Amino acid sequence: MDTEKIPRVLVVDDEKGLRVGTGRLLEMEGFSVQTAENGTEGILLGTREDFDLAIIDMKMPDIDGIEVLRKIRKSKPNTVCFIATAYASYETAIEATRIGAFGYIPKPFSPEELIQQLNKGYSQRLLLLESEKLKKEREENLLELAGEKSRLNAIINAIISGVIVVNKTGEIVYFNHAAIKNLNLDELNIGDRYEEKMPQKVNDLIEEIISSEIKTQKSLAIQIEIIKPNELIAEIICTPVLHPDGSFAGVVLVIRNITEMKKIEIIKSQFISMVAHELKTPVAAVQGFLNILIDDRFNIGYEKQKEYLSRSVVRLSSLLDLVNDLLDISRMETKSKKREIEKLNVPEIIDNCIITLELEIKKKSIRIIRNTLQQECNLFADSNEITRVFTNLLSNAIKYNKDKGSISINIEENKNFIIARIEDTGIGMKPEEKDKLFQEFFRAKNENTRGISGTGLGLTIVRRIIESYHGKMEVESTYGIGTAFTIYLPKSYK
Repeated sequence: MDTEKIPRVLVVDDEKGLRVGTGRLLEMEGFSVQTAENGTEGILLGTREDFDLAIIDMKMPDIDGIEVLRKIRKSKPNTVCFIATAYASYETAIEATRIGAFGYIPKPFSPEELIQQLNKGYSQRLLLLESEKLKKEREENLLELAGEKSRLNAIINAIISGVIVVNKTGEIVYFNHAAIKNLNLDELNIGDRYEEKMPQKVNDLIEEIISSEIKTQKSLAIQIEIIKPNELIAEIICTPVLHPDGSFAGVVLVIRNITEMKKIEIIKSQFISMVAHELKTPVAAVQGFLNILIDDRFNIGYEKQKEYLSRSVVRLSSLLDLVNDLLDISRMETKSKKREIEKLNVPEIIDNCIITLELEIKKKSIRIIRNTLQQECNLFADSNEITRVFTNLLSNAIKYNKDKGSISINIEENKNFIIARIEDTGIGMKPEEKDKLFQEFFRAKNENTRGISGTGLGLTIVRRIIESYHGKMEVESTYGIGTAFTIYLPKSYK
């Protein structure tokens, strides 16, 4: 017989003859037997080891059988216990049964009666063990299911997209916090009706899926403005949920906040529109001049022809400037422009920029004032980019200045930055113009700016260059008095 299948029996009895005789009988019948000569030893063995069956004498000199039964059952509840006694009473029978005795074995007993009782008890023992095994498996499965559900909840709650599940009767059976936020809801509860919580356009999609006779995995999507104007825009994707057998279970909604993406699309569309407008104006002007020049119906003299060609050159020059500025912005965005970092002397760069702009300075009789210009203000940067920054700022200070005005240039340094301030005595800006100063293609339009050319991209490029070096730029301006730009450039760039 396989040792693992041999029933283990504990016999607790103070009568040696009965104890030894019972042990021999049971071993002959295929049981594995251990014996205890009193209640104390019986409790020790019965609580320490896992027996299938226990036969416990009712009357023992140290501890009675009821107490031994209680201790063993408390420690090993699946051990099937019998009370063996010649002094059975109604009260002790009730007490033993209440504690958990499987049955009574009256003394004296025949071998057949004992074996019959123990066989019944062992069958009960096997049922108890099987029940315990099933219970344990069920608990493990429930723990695994609970853990899986907990992990799934953690994952869904961590994603930025909202998730809502609606059953086939229209009740919300699951949602995450992102759904509440992305739909701008005050609250959402399990059991709520979807039509009471969703925007009408979303309700129409859900209704279309629920009422459809053909259930497939095909999704329906819609983009809606939750908060106007363009403060919260959501994309909602509705997908049927099917049971494994293909029957309809409900609808799952994925709600994405696409507000920033939409804003970028709007900005991109506006930018393209502005570029098209800015390109169209000079091209149309040049085309108009050329059409006049090649039309034989017009008898245009040499001087007039030269004037038209000169004006075309000016228009094409501004167009080329615009294209170059757009290319520079594109290179900055894609970071495709290679920098050559070297040690630069800022006062020297400014002096070179002033020499380049000398003709424009003389035309307006502008006075350049260099205040406390230190000759050793050095930084590490790309020479072309820093030259572009100061050329643009000085050019604006000239163009938007008054005749016989002045430009003050001050350079200083602290532990981390080279600080350059360029201040003019020009026309200045109104507060609303200053707020739009760094927008692409923005140029202040008033009685003082007529006839001043430019692409409207110069300051945009300047700011992007400065920020790319982790610097910053400040602007002060008073309409009719002048404007001051202060830039902070880190001494070292990494």
